[in-house]
Amino acid sequence: MFKLISILVSGLLVGLAARYLYPGSVPMGLGRTILLGIAGSLVAGLAAGWGSKDGGVSRAGCLASILGAMVVIFIGRHL
Repeated sequence: MFKLISILVSGLLVGLAARYLYPGSVPMGLGRTILLGIAGSLVAGLAAGWGSKDGGVSRAGCLASILGAMVVIFIGRHL
């Protein structure tokens, strides 16, 4: 249960950061913002080969997740 809550909270934080840093307006609700953050983390994990094996949180992983979410926004706007 705690893992699910932490995934949702981290997805929300990553999604909010990506929406804030992406140029222009990114209108979406809370649920889509959480999904955006989770998708960004998946994109970053695939690009980096799933990174940290100990399951810890790293600054580089957080930044990669935000960049991954920004890539998801870009792809979503241009498809």
